[in-house]
Amino acid sequence: MDQPKTFHFHLISDASGETIRALTRACLVQFEEVPKVEHHWSMVRTKRQMRPVLEGIEAHPGMVLYTLVNMAIRDHLEAECRRLKVPCVSVLDPVMIALKGYIGTEGRARPGHQHQLDAKYFDRIEAMDFALATDDGQRVIDYSEADVILVGVSRTSKTPTCIYLANQGIKAANIPFVPKVTLPEFLFRDNAPLIVGLTKDPQRLVQIRRSRLKALQQIDDTDYTDPEVVKREVRDAHRFYVEQGWPVIDVTRRSIEETAAAVLGLLEHRKAKPGQVLETP
Repeated sequence: MDQPKTFHFHLISDASGETIRALTRACLVQFEEVPKVEHHWSMVRTKRQMRPVLEGIEAHPGMVLYTLVNMAIRDHLEAECRRLKVPCVSVLDPVMIALKGYIGTEGRARPGHQHQLDAKYFDRIEAMDFALATDDGQRVIDYSEADVILVGVSRTSKTPTCIYLANQGIKAANIPFVPKVTLPEFLFRDNAPLIVGLTKDPQRLVQIRRSRLKALQQIDDTDYTDPEVVKREVRDAHRFYVEQGWPVIDVTRRSIEETAAAVLGLLEHRKAKPGQVLETP
């Protein structure tokens, strides 16, 4: 049986991206059964900042939704979307046109002016502080405050995923899975938050670890980069996740945004069906 098509949505904003995310999700909730991935691009205000966005769209073609007020940037984005043959929609234009007709005057094109220092802003700041304070197994005493805890072997993108989630107001902590090292007892309590196991292709993991050691000017002739040891490490971690009933996300071919989107999906599922064992995404 063929796998259902996954639809990609690129949400582009010249500010924090909160508005475009809220609008898009309010619409996408009507298509719950459709496999979809959101790619978030915020603070895009110059053509230079637009370059990685266009590269991302080309790598994962999909619908482009944006809130940009600079006409030169808008025109550039729309021209590139036409070249790539992907739909491109300015989500605020219909509302702005209607307001202009009703009020009888043009609005001021000020990037990000729609965002205020509201409760959600401070939630994001608090979540960011939490992610940094609990990174890599630190301050386990605070883990009861977490919305989600990521567990994974070294170099499975735990920290950047937590930082990304924090920008969504999600309190995310992470703990390294180290062979023969006991994980905190808190993780196994009935009232523990959502715990997600991260895994990665061993071969790719070896490459990343070697690059990391090279950047640090350290030798890589250790178990940390030994292919057989890493393969066993990943296998043991995955087996442990499954034994605990934790959902597992393979981050090998996922961007940080895609991994975070999968975690957010698991959180939504857990809220909708508390106590249910979640399937691997």
